[in-house]
Amino acid sequence: MAQLLEGARNLGWVLLNSFLRFIFVFINNCVAIPSYCLYCILLQPLRVMDSRTFWLIEGIMFKWMLAMVSQWGWVAGYTVMEWGDDVRPLSEEEAMVIVNHQATGDVCTLMMCLQDKGTVVRKMMWLMDHVFKYTNFGLVSLIHGDFFIRQGKAYRDKQLIYLKDHLDRYYHSRDRKWIVLFPEGGFLRKRRETSQAFAKKNSLPHLTHVTLPRLGATQVILKTLGPQQENGCLGTEASTVHRSQSGSKPKGLQWVVDVTIAYSKARPMDIQTWIFGYRPPTVTHVHYRVYPIKEVPVETKPLTDWLYQRFVEKEDLLAHFYETGAFPPPKGQKEAVSRAMTLDPVQLCVIQFLAFASGYLWYSVLQYFYCRLF
Repeated sequence: MAQLLEGARNLGWVLLNSFLRFIFVFINNCVAIPSYCLYCILLQPLRVMDSRTFWLIEGIMFKWMLAMVSQWGWVAGYTVMEWGDDVRPLSEEEAMVIVNHQATGDVCTLMMCLQDKGTVVRKMMWLMDHVFKYTNFGLVSLIHGDFFIRQGKAYRDKQLIYLKDHLDRYYHSRDRKWIVLFPEGGFLRKRRETSQAFAKKNSLPHLTHVTLPRLGATQVILKTLGPQQENGCLGTEASTVHRSQSGSKPKGLQWVVDVTIAYSKARPMDIQTWIFGYRPPTVTHVHYRVYPIKEVPVETKPLTDWLYQRFVEKEDLLAHFYETGAFPPPKGQKEAVSRAMTLDPVQLCVIQFLAFASGYLWYSVLQYFYCRLF
């Protein structure tokens, strides 16, 4: 009887905590998203006169929006441990980020772990499924200039054309630095069976923790944003420096950042968990590996082989992690070293205060005009 009462008490606490978190997140969205959109509308004259300053201000607000999402998980005890290469020195250089995709929580995890990477968050562009366009955050992503890609064979060719046009129009004009994509084209649980059947038919590696990536968007990004091609690869250091010094064109992509996300006990986290916080505190592990862009081929067959090899490496990384609880050490080292990623609570409090103050300001303005008109 005592155990039943204790269990009921724990369940009641979980439900109350989830309800309170939902109310907080709901108010957060009702305050922050309209404020972001209204400020962007009011600043349109600045965009015409000085677009660089406009996108600087918009980027700061965008980073604050993502910091709020990060806070929802961080307050619930969902933290991040980082492994592998240190990507912070690359924060001011252009990079393509490829990530394995298991659940909607992958995006939240990236929002959190990139918060302390300099200007990356405010200068990044996301490639995401078109369904996200219709979520509460979709309008923010549209204003920021993210690209929503529609999956399926019927749309594939047109979507790649749209992607190239989008990159040409918005990437450099808005001073973007990092572009993030999920080459698998969908969640692991949805694509694994199809991917394994394709691998078996074409004598490709059998993958369990990731799926075989798709080439289209990756190739378009490399060809559109990469430096001048030489011998089938994306430029050399000499050609890149020359182009940069000339001032005629941006340097182009300099790096590929390969990100592997691993969840405790192989249980991916979704956005619902991130919002309601009903899972006990847990640590998500993120592994980085950096490749110079000159090592990346751009022709279809070599690039396919290169991309497949990256996901075979991800498979090995995840298999080792789920077996041992840690990622394997880099070559030449005896053990891997992890780094705890933490958010600044003072900064989060300031952002929340500014969001609610801004919401109150807009409420007062709208109330004033409403009373004057009616």
